[in-house]
Amino acid sequence: MSRVLNVAVVGCGIGRSHIVEGYLPNADKFKVLAICDLNQERLDQIGEEFGIERRIVNFDDLLAIDDIDIIDVCTPPGAHFSMVTEALKAGKHVVCEKPLVGSLKDVDAILEVEKTAKGKLMPVFQYRFGNGIEQAKAIIDAGIAGKPYCGTVETMWRREAPYYAVPWRGKWKTELGGVLMGHAIHPHDIFTYLMGDIARVFGRVATRVNPIEVEDTISASLEMKSGALASFTATLGSVDEITRIRLQFENVTIESDHAPYNPGKELWKILPRNDEVKARIDEALANWQHVPSRFQTQMARFHDAIFGKGELPVTSADSRRALELVTAFYHSSSTNTEVALPLGPDHPLYQSWVPAEFR
Repeated sequence: MSRVLNVAVVGCGIGRSHIVEGYLPNADKFKVLAICDLNQERLDQIGEEFGIERRIVNFDDLLAIDDIDIIDVCTPPGAHFSMVTEALKAGKHVVCEKPLVGSLKDVDAILEVEKTAKGKLMPVFQYRFGNGIEQAKAIIDAGIAGKPYCGTVETMWRREAPYYAVPWRGKWKTELGGVLMGHAIHPHDIFTYLMGDIARVFGRVATRVNPIEVEDTISASLEMKSGALASFTATLGSVDEITRIRLQFENVTIESDHAPYNPGKELWKILPRNDEVKARIDEALANWQHVPSRFQTQMARFHDAIFGKGELPVTSADSRRALELVTAFYHSSSTNTEVALPLGPDHPLYQSWVPAEFR
């Protein structure tokens, strides 16, 4: 039988969004019992806001608390690997913000830890959830869309000096990358979630917008394993902000809502090629049940997975696919070559894509 699970949120930045969007709307499934942050002022602020009495500075202290079921890692990326592995070894379930870790070597190590772990690990890809994206996936999975032809992803966001005033941002050692790894990783995940695996990528990265170590503008040409072609473009220098995903199949054209940070919430544009296809779509969606967007649905489905009522909504294998694209992208740009996927331990950037001078 299922029960309410006790959660400790580690990192009170994006961690606040996990509380507001993920745990509070699922109060019948989760209770945030503790929060952890190195900043005592922020710790007390979040604690007072949500009535959370347990406020812990030392992460290791959380591992020994018996009534904590889930540790939700919302720290800067450089700390993810050690926290995730230690929490799994302590027998906890784990939620971890993106990127799960900073290399293919580390994600493969976590996959090994998972094999013997008592708890389950769920990486965060909250953009996958909502009526828009899930209707699109239902149509594709039902075979209605037909043969995939091509697609595009545009991640046009805006980040300026105040964003990089946070000390760990814009630096290889702590952020592990720029727009490719920390921002466009979400729309790119949606694309592969809908269109399948990538076979080959030729990518370019550049620092065009901000005086930072990492990239803030990228572009790529891709070939999917299905044979479909795709192009990805992203920048943090846009005046307005949009996320636009457009997919062309044999029987339908699908275009996302353009909301930059919640592309799954509103219904997507789904254009059938003819009346027959339209009828099949109408039938497939006739009894559609509302799907809340972002963290609310991801966390609810995590609870179901823990109690055997469904599959994990996001897996470490999903994270590996995302990080494999990141690795290939950086390698392609630095060598001016096309990179074939998948990537294994023999790849030059398997241990780290961070340039040697910044490690």
